[in-house]
Amino acid sequence: MLRVISASRRTDLVASFDAWLADGIRQGLVKVHGPSGHTYTVDIAPERVHTFVLWSKDFDNLIRNRSGLLDGLRRYPQLYLHFTITGLGGSPWERGVPEPARALAQLDPLIRLAGSPERISLRFDPVISWEERGGVHTNLHYFETLAPELSRREIKTVRISFAQWYRKARRRAEKYGVTYVDPDPGEKLEQARTLAGIAQAHGLQLFACSQDFLTAVPGIRPSACIDGRLLQELHPGQAPVSVRKDKTQRKECRCTESVDIGSYAQSCPQSCLYCYANPDL
Repeated sequence: MLRVISASRRTDLVASFDAWLADGIRQGLVKVHGPSGHTYTVDIAPERVHTFVLWSKDFDNLIRNRSGLLDGLRRYPQLYLHFTITGLGGSPWERGVPEPARALAQLDPLIRLAGSPERISLRFDPVISWEERGGVHTNLHYFETLAPELSRREIKTVRISFAQWYRKARRRAEKYGVTYVDPDPGEKLEQARTLAGIAQAHGLQLFACSQDFLTAVPGIRPSACIDGRLLQELHPGQAPVSVRKDKTQRKECRCTESVDIGSYAQSCPQSCLYCYANPDL
């Protein structure tokens, strides 16, 4: 059976490692340094791949065909794009990420590249809160700007989650003098209701990524960010693909099986303070 290639949950390959990715595509295989320290080779020849799933906060390298990345990816039958826009790009939270207006300008060319807005999922992820100048601030309200931009382009799928402050992220916040706020579950549900109301007004569907408690809010469903059934439906030839749960992911993750070709050793320079993956921040 054809496989789904994920590039990547572990680092932003498109934005920061385009040459590595393009070279691997030309060769038809990549060597991956896995989370447990072992190295393995993944066959990514187009005839073996059902869908190439790309995750990024900046698709400019793909759009501009830097390193021949777009030329290489055009050989695959289907691309599916996870595009993260939080409204925090260019701020101390996401220093290496494009400012929101620049990110939004990438949507139209991405729709053309993917062939359909159905092959693009917008990630408003994470929602964060912090203390600054004596008050509590949040990126939550940027969704009021983002939602109509998605709706008019017929991008219907939005995935959300609230920042999870793992120990290394807490240490990083302290290092950079940032005072994060982690709302209690009740407050998060109230914020989720706000997001759901905005989404409903603009015809968007919200999915909660590995945070099932948010599905108590009407209008929010649990997410399978890589959804074999959906990818099969969208595939130009409706080719079959695995719909079994990916056992390598978190318990509340509903993603189906894929092979991730990124590595935590490929240290992302975007410097997002809440990042769970980057060991070098």
